[in-house]
Amino acid sequence: MSGAIDKTLGILEFLAERPQGANLVDIATGLNQSRSGCHRTLIELIAYGYVRQTQRGEYRLTTKLPAMGVGWFSKSGLVDIAQPSLQRLAEVSGELVRLGIVDGERLTLVAKAQGANSGLLYDPDMGIDLKLSCSAAGHAILMTLGKDEAISAVSRQGLGDPKDFGPDAPTSIEQLMTMLESHRRRGYALLRDVYAPGLNSMAAPVLRRGDRPTAAIVIAGPAVRFTEDRMTACGSTLIQSANELALIGSASPLLESRSGGTWGNRG
Repeated sequence: MSGAIDKTLGILEFLAERPQGANLVDIATGLNQSRSGCHRTLIELIAYGYVRQTQRGEYRLTTKLPAMGVGWFSKSGLVDIAQPSLQRLAEVSGELVRLGIVDGERLTLVAKAQGANSGLLYDPDMGIDLKLSCSAAGHAILMTLGKDEAISAVSRQGLGDPKDFGPDAPTSIEQLMTMLESHRRRGYALLRDVYAPGLNSMAAPVLRRGDRPTAAIVIAGPAVRFTEDRMTACGSTLIQSANELALIGSASPLLESRSGGTWGNRG
């Protein structure tokens, strides 16, 4: 049974990365599955409404799976709880504000508010999983952990490939630990040219005293506009927003307090 589940989830994840669709050969080859077995699974997914086949023979996800995700978020109460805080912070900063949720050992962007009304905007796709070592939200989470636990978390996930991030992304554990110590003294993470070239970002963890971090609030913008002075000016408001969300977060199961265990309570 686990083998069938692995194959099915593999196909769903493969197609989720390819909204334009993919043919049977590419799917089977990419997932190292037999064509016949892959085809059987695709037929079953079509029958359940998760996949459809185009007139050209390519397979694509239907809206059924993303609709389930949207419905799940809606029922969690997360947007209703977090959006007012995110919007106020976006208005104060004038930049893009995002919320990243801790789920096990994943840190996923799930909500946003845009403060800039014109000019250059920075707006990556919502729903991506962040690299702990190369994102402001990741640094905000790591700065709440002890040194050994932070090293362990990053080692399990791996450092980001320099070609995929900004020129100042950390390339060693030692460099990352130095950055985290600086964040702890400041009270929030502040990164320049780390997540992407020409991008500055800052983030604060969402947690109550004695608990584990449940999320991180991020402000990000172009370095030419979102300068270090502007980031510093937003620091106290960012921390205030994170603390506010920590206090009201228990109203959503996605932000409820956690204690003990490793980061994200992976068990």
